[in-house]
Amino acid sequence: MSANQAPFPIAVMARVLGVSEAGYHAWRQREPSAHAQADTALLKRIRTIHAGSGEAYGAPRGHAELAAEGSHGRKRVARLMRAGGLVGASRRRDRIITTRRDKDARPAPDLVDRNFRAEGPNQLWVGDIGQPPLEWSGLKYGSEPTWSCPGLWSKAYASSRAVTAWLAKARGVKPPRTV
Repeated sequence: MSANQAPFPIAVMARVLGVSEAGYHAWRQREPSAHAQADTALLKRIRTIHAGSGEAYGAPRGHAELAAEGSHGRKRVARLMRAGGLVGASRRRDRIITTRRDKDARPAPDLVDRNFRAEGPNQLWVGDIGQPPLEWSGLKYGSEPTWSCPGLWSKAYASSRAVTAWLAKARGVKPPRTV
């Protein structure tokens, strides 16, 4: 309410929010609660521990350090660290991003207009880059993929006799007669 005092009177905001104007003013002049004061003191101690660790300790280690002094809940320590903007060091590397899209560049045009059905052979060639799910491919741990997935029929190319025959040969089956 205090942030919106300039455009709106306190009486109007109190009426809209369903609180009394006297209650709002009493709340503004009231001391913080005992829990809020304890949180402020605990956050100060957490900041000291965090700085003493070279800003390496996160909530679990900070909680362990505080456990020797007294009992403070793990979630309370985590909440106060979040509120205070304290983050522990992480040995995990960030996920590697292989493609960084240029937001200013125009995306490639959709020449097939999302229609992947070809009227005949060699009329439509499309491709897809990606790893098929493990249950489709012949991928075993530590081995090369065998590319025997059913989804590869539709993902590789829309229609081409040569490609369809090649895929059929790779899978060890007859090519479909529809192509």
